[in-house]
Amino acid sequence: MSKKVPLYIDGEFVASKSEQWIPVTNPATQEVIAEAPCATQSEMEAAVASAREAFKTWKEVPVSERARVMMRYQALLKEHHDEIAEILAQETGKTFEDAKGDVWRGIEVVEHAANIPSLLMGETVENVARSIDSYSYTQPLGICAGITPFNFPAMIPLWMFPVAIAAGNTFILKPSEQDPLTPTRLVELFEQAGAPKGVLQVLHGGKDQVDFILDHPEIRALSFVGSVPVAEYIYRRGTENGKRVQAFAGAKNHCVIMPDANKQQVINNLVGSSVGAAGQRCMAISVAVFVGAAKEWIPEVAEAIAKVRPGAWNDENAAYGPVISPQAKERIEKVITEGEQEGAKLLVDGRNYTVEGLPNGNWVGPTVFSGVTPDMNLYKTEIFGPVLSISEVETLDDALEMVNNNPYGNGTSIFTASGAAARKYQHEVEVGQVGINIPIPVPLPFFSFTGWKRSFFGDLHAYGKQAVRFYTETKTVTARWFESDIEATGPNMSIHLK
Repeated sequence: MSKKVPLYIDGEFVASKSEQWIPVTNPATQEVIAEAPCATQSEMEAAVASAREAFKTWKEVPVSERARVMMRYQALLKEHHDEIAEILAQETGKTFEDAKGDVWRGIEVVEHAANIPSLLMGETVENVARSIDSYSYTQPLGICAGITPFNFPAMIPLWMFPVAIAAGNTFILKPSEQDPLTPTRLVELFEQAGAPKGVLQVLHGGKDQVDFILDHPEIRALSFVGSVPVAEYIYRRGTENGKRVQAFAGAKNHCVIMPDANKQQVINNLVGSSVGAAGQRCMAISVAVFVGAAKEWIPEVAEAIAKVRPGAWNDENAAYGPVISPQAKERIEKVITEGEQEGAKLLVDGRNYTVEGLPNGNWVGPTVFSGVTPDMNLYKTEIFGPVLSISEVETLDDALEMVNNNPYGNGTSIFTASGAAARKYQHEVEVGQVGINIPIPVPLPFFSFTGWKRSFFGDLHAYGKQAVRFYTETKTVTARWFESDIEATGPNMSIHLK
């Protein structure tokens, strides 16, 4: 019998009374390893009520004590790092090494949240007018929420609730229904770290549960990561209901290769960044743009990617695992077929891939196209699979035009030995996160994750200083204290401070 995933409400793991359950399958075998409930209306209301009550006291807890909870939490996450990674690998299909990276990048955000006292500091100016001082405080919003995707079930929840809670809020987490076991373990460890009852709630489910979060008037802020259509829906419905929303959406990340780049470094980095994690990263390189004579390296790139072999999470020789579901596999293979029909040259074909001993896995082999142009659906679609599209242009300006004309702006990179070319690219490219001789430029948590254009809906981004601003309000105080022997002045009839 498969495991029933519990809800986490009011400081307790509880068995849902739902009549609707979602199977959680191992992508390498199709075995049902757990079932996640669709939380009932009363269960969701209970979570909000608990979060409301906990906020009354949690917001008054000294910021240094909140920081110490995060310090204990990051220590526990490090202690259980490999255990979490194994859970994650089994329910997502990621290789063990990739799963460990997922967990570690989340731990880094928790470490950042442990610095919350300095991040919450306000501003002060003395004597803004005669004997008048102004200063500001950063205060929590209230109940916040997060809706997370399947592809990073440790990192992305840890982007959200540690920062929000450290800032003095309470939080409702709605993890992906496709891999809820990893977030459950994260919450168990958070409880062990000494988090008070009610500061974190976990609800499972589908669209109805998401809509509850979007519509509930007491939930002040919402963070979401997912596809463009859903992100647009989340942002529109959430903001219409008066919520502060950050919605991270799709991507089509380009890597520009100049002819003066180090060829072997280009090949090594393109292999990992394009098909690593089965291409199921919003920062994966899905388009390689070869400039001028660099196009001569394309056959070697295809040859290197063709050698990559997917496999099970515990196969030390596997480069990546299966895609998340049979539906995802079918969609990816359909795009590959359409790419052929559009006239792109299929250099490496990953369709109908099999792994010995695992005939039912959602396997898609490494795939490479050349001759891809911006008018092709192959180029326009966020494939979210191990598929690299290769385009050729004559100049850096041509490459910039291609990248800037793309509706997405999540990440991009350039490989070059020229400081001038790199400077021109980073300055002129209309993309939020830029790598120079680095293929996947995901910033560390003391910066913010800054996708642009249709890759992000909202104003303030995840983690870093922007996340602290997202989860807080600023209160500004203007104060004057009168001394008893100061002669009273007449009324001030203007807005000007005197």
